[in-house]
Amino acid sequence: MEYLKRMADKQLKDNLEAFGAVLIEGPKWCGKTTTAMQQANSVLQLQDPDTREGYIATAAIRPSLLLAGKTPRLIDEWQVAPTLWDAVRVMVDRRGEVGQFILTGSNSVDKSAVMHSGIGRIVRMQMFPMSLFESKESNGAISLSELFNNPALDIDGIDSSMTLEDLIFAACRGGWPASLKPRKANSRLLIARDYVNSLCKMDISTVDNIIRDETVARLILRSYARNVSTLAKKSSMLNDIRVQADTLAENTFDSYVNAFRQLFVIQDIEAWSPAIRSATAIRSSLKRGFVDPSIAVAALGLTPEALQMDLKTFGFIFESMCIRDLKAYSQALGSSISYYHDRYNLEADAVLHLADGRYALIEFKLGGKDIEKGAAHLLEIQRLVKEYNRAEKQVRLSEPDLLMVITGGPIAYSRPDGVKVVPLACLRD
Repeated sequence: MEYLKRMADKQLKDNLEAFGAVLIEGPKWCGKTTTAMQQANSVLQLQDPDTREGYIATAAIRPSLLLAGKTPRLIDEWQVAPTLWDAVRVMVDRRGEVGQFILTGSNSVDKSAVMHSGIGRIVRMQMFPMSLFESKESNGAISLSELFNNPALDIDGIDSSMTLEDLIFAACRGGWPASLKPRKANSRLLIARDYVNSLCKMDISTVDNIIRDETVARLILRSYARNVSTLAKKSSMLNDIRVQADTLAENTFDSYVNAFRQLFVIQDIEAWSPAIRSATAIRSSLKRGFVDPSIAVAALGLTPEALQMDLKTFGFIFESMCIRDLKAYSQALGSSISYYHDRYNLEADAVLHLADGRYALIEFKLGGKDIEKGAAHLLEIQRLVKEYNRAEKQVRLSEPDLLMVITGGPIAYSRPDGVKVVPLACLRD
């Protein structure tokens, strides 16, 4: 099968030219191994059942033996033998060369399992499920980087080939590379469902060797899915779950959620809290999120047909898909994502921060009149920042470099007020 280029390709190449080793982290099935193999010259697969036990035994006695091979050497799912982390670090120091190793991992490892952080030797990069541009569904006519670099960029009239029905199907299918292989549409939807089944049956317990209950895992994922892209409090989710599991303790809930975070499945978004209004007015709850929208869909047992009849629910799932794609497109820029929401219901669904200090205020709207509402929110936040700067003589806030409404609609355009309206299926890095 043809290798579909990933946003991570260039970042991996650049990291290999600067560091002795690169760790690619991300959820299983997102394509880490396949991407790493494009640049690796030898491979050590620790999860191969034919050789796993021998590799683990060797790692415990003399791990350096497993590091021999042409470089860059790929060590796939390194967390199976955590001692390899320190062995890689030592080997990088000993050889004094860049581009020696690529490590992949589908879950984070307890820090106590390694002796050294690897700073300066092993750089971490995160990989996400495929964005719409990577799956060749977004036409990529509008570059996120260009939108930042050129405020006058002409986007008027650029159109998307994806219909609303196409977007719904893409969200249900998810960005799992394996979901692009089946020829039949219904078969493509099975990948995300199997992913959720695997999470709840096996991965939730194997991630840290703590036996957990499959039913409770499903209930927690389902509650998260019902609240995806919202500021739902932990207490409300606990009440939701206790309808079916009335004895669930808060610390048990926390244990399951932390395990899902270790598996890179749950990825909540933190609040952006600029001092443009009273500090007490800013919402600081986490915005609930998944690494891929299909997890929410599968956890709720939804179908594309059901979501076509419930666009309100799809609006939240659409936001999750937008966040996934923005993370992929901006990862090479050292970005982070937060949100803004105050008690007056002024909001920006996302605030995309770049490493150089620039940032974008973004709203996600399927289309119609909601675009006007979203643009009004962004302009009001921009006005408040300017007003704050006029009053504040010492610590000033940088003003947003980009105001954008990402939509499920068909056409891109620049509004007279400067807000860019961009179909998700036109975006790229």
